[in-house]
Amino acid sequence: MTTGTTKKILCDIYKGDKKDEMYLYVPKQDGLVNVPEALLRQFGEMSLVTTLVLTESRKLARADIVKVMAELNDIGFYLQMPPAKYELETQH
Repeated sequence: MTTGTTKKILCDIYKGDKKDEMYLYVPKQDGLVNVPEALLRQFGEMSLVTTLVLTESRKLARADIVKVMAELNDIGFYLQMPPAKYELETQH
């Protein structure tokens, strides 16, 4: 028995060696073919982090699963940027 939606996407998640905590989600069957070359260059040397089955009921640590799935369907990839780092500086 399944609960919720039955829509699933088999997804590969990649990281590069140029920017920490930046990840690229792509549908497994398409691989990196839909990712613009300029974006791939920003990653540097790519390595596969994991493969996941995405469903709307799944939780992701730093991404909205509905948005991830929509972008995978609409443009063929989802870019997860590193978390923002705020530096507290007082300027007078």
